[in-house]
Amino acid sequence: QVQLVESGGGLVQAGGSLRLSCAASGRTFSGYFLGWFRQAPGKEREFVAAITWSGANTGYANSVKDRFTISRDNAKNAGYLQMSTLKPEDTAVYYCAASYGTGWYGSQAHEYSYWGQGTQVTVSS
Repeated sequence: QVQLVESGGGLVQAGGSLRLSCAASGRTFSGYFLGWFRQAPGKEREFVAAITWSGANTGYANSVKDRFTISRDNAKNAGYLQMSTLKPEDTAVYYCAASYGTGWYGSQAHEYSYWGQGTQVTVSS
């Protein structure tokens, strides 16, 4: 069992930056791919970014490519999402998710076994 806790959300002006963190506990983080999803009010949860367990490969939604960077530190059992040039449309609850698997990462919510409780990101115009 893996428990995930997100932190780092908040209110930021358009054009600003935030760094989300995902702390894992319960068992080692190694061997698990990690993803970030978000859900805005009235919308379905959507994929944001993902990273393989080794950190060698990453993937991003087109809407955040070149603005967001996903990373991880397996020694610290932690994952991160650096968000830059934020836009009002980035406003959502951001969720960290993980699932066991090496050499790949999921981009669909059903591919993830463990989820955090979410952290609110609000971008004002």
